[in-house]
Amino acid sequence: METTRATIVEVGDPLADPEHAAAWLNGAGEPDLAGGLAVLNRVLHAHRVATADPRAHGVGRSDALVARIGYGAGEEVADGKWTDARELLDPGPRRRRSRIPAAQARLAALLTGRERALACEELTLRARLDLDEGRDREASLQVRIAFDAALAELPADPAAAALAERIEELRALSATLQAADRDELSSALGRLEAALRARAAELGR
Repeated sequence: METTRATIVEVGDPLADPEHAAAWLNGAGEPDLAGGLAVLNRVLHAHRVATADPRAHGVGRSDALVARIGYGAGEEVADGKWTDARELLDPGPRRRRSRIPAAQARLAALLTGRERALACEELTLRARLDLDEGRDREASLQVRIAFDAALAELPADPAAAALAERIEELRALSATLQAADRDELSSALGRLEAALRARAAELGR
């Protein structure tokens, strides 16, 4: 397995003295790491576009074998070294435990062909990633495409009868997406995600 080390260096006001540095390190944690991951993912996205490599992708917290946060002088951190640092323990997935068995059951259904994945499911995931990573222009396009795919697929789906009200809600929302702002896009995307979860639950009964 290939592994890579990435170091994100935040250039800011220097820490006043060792006591202040130690206090900062003691209080630093997952929010600081999340900020570093956001920077790294912007770099990886730019790399994906620059190299025209469709298989290049971003990373999440769970992809890190080891995550450290610390401080150091300019030359130290440029070489991936520290004056002092500490390892952050992975807090684990934030998904509710109640969803894990359902996800495992659905994975088995998809792999055995008892159930099929919809194109709108993949498009919805892409839209959510773009929105979460601040690519609003791409998110706007992806949300519209995901809605178009959902409204083409869901009415003919085996779970369509159980999703009738949700499908009508999606139709109404789709009419407003053209001029939607970020908050409206996020809300509409949330409704599409809810409809897809309801479909998965219906098919899993």
